[in-house]
Amino acid sequence: MSTTRLIIDHRSEAPVRHPEKAHRPDHPIQRKPAWIRVKAPTHPIYHQTKAVIRDNRLVTVCEEAACPNIGECWSQRHATMMIMGDTCTRACSFCNVRTGQPLGLAADEPDRVADAVAKLGLRHVVITSVDRDDLPDGGAAHFAAVIGAIRQAAAGTTIEVLTPDFLRKPGGAETVAAARPDVFNHNLETVPRLYPGVRPGARYYQSLRLLDRVKQLDASIFTKSGLMVGLGEAKTEIMQVMDDLRIAEVDFLTIGQYLQPSVKHAAVDRFVTPDEFAEYASIARAKGFLLVSATPLTRSSYHADADFASLRIAREERLRIAREEKLRIAREEKLRIARDEKPAQTAT
Repeated sequence: MSTTRLIIDHRSEAPVRHPEKAHRPDHPIQRKPAWIRVKAPTHPIYHQTKAVIRDNRLVTVCEEAACPNIGECWSQRHATMMIMGDTCTRACSFCNVRTGQPLGLAADEPDRVADAVAKLGLRHVVITSVDRDDLPDGGAAHFAAVIGAIRQAAAGTTIEVLTPDFLRKPGGAETVAAARPDVFNHNLETVPRLYPGVRPGARYYQSLRLLDRVKQLDASIFTKSGLMVGLGEAKTEIMQVMDDLRIAEVDFLTIGQYLQPSVKHAAVDRFVTPDEFAEYASIARAKGFLLVSATPLTRSSYHADADFASLRIAREERLRIAREEKLRIAREEKLRIARDEKPAQTAT
């Protein structure tokens, strides 16, 4: 009687998603507090959005980064497109995106992204990417091509880009800014002290310089940056980062809770309470940001369309106040001159 043996050949398995993390010690994933629970997606529009993404062969950061808001956002046809592939050349300890050697750029990707934007009828779209340190320009020209394609296919859609830092890629900021996105976002992610362990391939001051450079190149482009909390940072450190961003004239700050993707990723130090987020928001507004979003579930592109509308209104209001203040100063100066001249005229 013959016997059948089951042989499992692991060589046929898909590549490990995070090979650089394989030998790191495990960090148990903590149970999330009640204020971070989200519902599973069931809305029919969620599935329609997913179908458009699949039909156009696109990658989204919503899926790759395991965003907790995917159900809510996709149910409103809001999807953040991630261009230049699904494999990143960096190995940040907080990020769920695959790490490795990426493939070459797809020449038709800008048109596929633009087609999806038009089909979804988006008023505002967020385009992000993996880091592409393997490319001479870090992918800046590809970003510009995507922006141009969207302008052609969906002229009424406003465009927000969430870019890499273009570290050691001269001209990267200039290339993307010249394509004139409505919002230029680059996340600082965490405080400088934690960079070696959390964001080892990046440099804090390079990220700041990038945001500052974009504002210098075109002051009409809104600039934006985001932070995660719960990684072991101190409140004073977050406040210092706020000050650094305001020196760079960044308009919009987002702050959200870090959530650990797997046992091999950086551990959650603590879950920041909603009251603490509200305090961070209040402090940031007092420091002069046009707009602040600070909640446990805040992510860079969460409610980005509504936030863009609020940004426009906030800028117009600030400009109106500045104009009125300028007129007030001019009137007071005119009155002062008139008072100074009156006695001299009487004496003659």
